[in-house]
Amino acid sequence: MKILNEIIANAQKAQKRIVLPEGLEPRTLRAAEIILKNNIARLIILGNPGLIREEAEKLGVGLGKATLVDPVTDERRERYASMMVEIRRNKGLTKEEALTLLNDPLYFAPMMIKAGDADGELAGAINATGDVLRPAFQYIKTQPGVSVVSGAFLMFINDPNIGHEGILVFADCAVLPDPDENQLAEVAVTTARTAKAIVGCEPRVAMLSFSTKGSASHIMVDKVVNATRKAKEMAPDLKIEGELQVDAALVKEVAQLKAPGSEVAGRANVLVFPSLESGNIGYKLVQRLAKAEAIGPVLQGMAAPINDLSRGCSVTDIVTMVAITANQAAAII
Repeated sequence: MKILNEIIANAQKAQKRIVLPEGLEPRTLRAAEIILKNNIARLIILGNPGLIREEAEKLGVGLGKATLVDPVTDERRERYASMMVEIRRNKGLTKEEALTLLNDPLYFAPMMIKAGDADGELAGAINATGDVLRPAFQYIKTQPGVSVVSGAFLMFINDPNIGHEGILVFADCAVLPDPDENQLAEVAVTTARTAKAIVGCEPRVAMLSFSTKGSASHIMVDKVVNATRKAKEMAPDLKIEGELQVDAALVKEVAQLKAPGSEVAGRANVLVFPSLESGNIGYKLVQRLAKAEAIGPVLQGMAAPINDLSRGCSVTDIVTMVAITANQAAAII
């Protein structure tokens, strides 16, 4: 796909340092070989270097210029531990506890990013989402002006007339079960930034509901209306429209009837769902029934990119998500 080629090309130019904490996981090592051969990112692989090399040799994988780092023995442990104690001082974290946590690559990786020794992280092939994200929430935290993290999916639709050349960005499909109007506004703004950073399009954000421009009255509609107003206040330069039903957001003929004169209706390339329930159902329906390719979730709102893989991910998924993580890092910096 053209957009995936562009994402990889952008990553090749950016040359960001991406940490892979799951250093002994076979799919991760196979993906690392592809990433290094294609110069997609500079990789830092965590784990015992001897065991990593042994596993790579067993798989017939070459790790080229990858940097292998052992969290248990690395000389930066003391400095990282001091930073952790400072960040979590109000939680009573001690230096000894911090040093113990740093034995876990899922804690060591975010601290590399926090210290400026890496630009992004990708994990989750063998770890649960909560285990990947907990250290990120504790030590990386969110971007200035953003209080929540959300998850976006890139949806590749088999119709170039939909979205941006057949690409839609859906959110939140992964993190927030029932965002309030303030959180929903933040999701809209951060998803627009994701679309611009990764897809390279001018975001046209549709705030979805079962109502279009007052066609229904309900507290759930009010949430979307208020979130739309707040999102526009947060980012007045963005094109954000709501509330819109999904057909009014995507189909020009419907938009002309229900939301005439809108810059977004009928031309939306970013769809913001009112709840995790609707977002998760929506992306899976499109994926399964429309045979769309879904890439993600891409986590957004973090002060630095840390992305979570599905434990059923493929080698190709890992390569793609490393390239996406590198694109996010380039956009933040």
